[in-house]
Amino acid sequence: MSSTGGLRELTRPAPRRGTAYKDNRAAYAFLAPWLLGIVLITIGPVLVSLYLSFTDYNLLQPPDFTGLENYAEMFGDPKFLASLKVTLTYVVLSVPLQLALALGLAVLLDRGLRGLSLYRSVLYLPSMLGASVAVAILWRQVFGSAGLVNQFLGWFGIEGQGWISNPSTALGTIVLLHIWTFGSPMVIFLAGLRQIPRMYYEAAEVDGAAPLRRFRSVTLPLLSPIIFFNLVLQVIYAFQSFTQAFIVSSGTGGPSDSTLFTTLYIYKEGFGRFHMGYASAMAWVLLVVVAAFTAVNFWASRFWVFYDD
Repeated sequence: MSSTGGLRELTRPAPRRGTAYKDNRAAYAFLAPWLLGIVLITIGPVLVSLYLSFTDYNLLQPPDFTGLENYAEMFGDPKFLASLKVTLTYVVLSVPLQLALALGLAVLLDRGLRGLSLYRSVLYLPSMLGASVAVAILWRQVFGSAGLVNQFLGWFGIEGQGWISNPSTALGTIVLLHIWTFGSPMVIFLAGLRQIPRMYYEAAEVDGAAPLRRFRSVTLPLLSPIIFFNLVLQVIYAFQSFTQAFIVSSGTGGPSDSTLFTTLYIYKEGFGRFHMGYASAMAWVLLVVVAAFTAVNFWASRFWVFYDD
């Protein structure tokens, strides 16, 4: 390049801001439906529910501003406190067991089985169906007094019970349903396992590390960011569970409020008793609880999550 040509390149004026905007018009046009959707369907209702949480609103008359009365009533409501206890129990039991099962199956599938795509698709299927009404109805039949579980126990001379109608076991059936939907975290674990270099396992094997030691010292540390990702997602999803408890308990949260999730109680108060202001306040408290759990997970991750920088 001649010196004259180089000088022309250096002195060429920079494009104006208007030109850059015109070039991005196509991108803004494609983003417009998403932006409208997040404003009208997500942000708008969230802000409205925040306002309604400070009002007495029955869906039929204009909301009447009442300040913090809904929140004061909430923390003196034994049903709300019971629903929080049920929800926390459900999250604490179901999420670790689901992730443990998903990780175990992912490790087995990572061994190079023939027909891996078929196994992966079959095991992922429960995640697609687990939150559906049809599967929840099927689950209620399986654990009913004359269901498949009791029929199986009868082969061994064991007298079954109404697992769903018993307050001590009803929540456990829904926990099992959540554990059964392990497909989504399993696929994510499997993708993470495929990214771990094999040389680490070979080096550990040369050092005489047994399979369990290789899993504890190589797999878990290198997979910890994926475990953390799945943990955060599944905790949030578990707090939002609704369909399973609604169908299994026939919308009552029974027996004896043993399956009364906070989401189900919000639904009953908002659309059953038309206490929409009170339901909105409970929804915001649930949001704060979920945010607190997420923040604790992020804080604790510094002690056990290792990133390969």
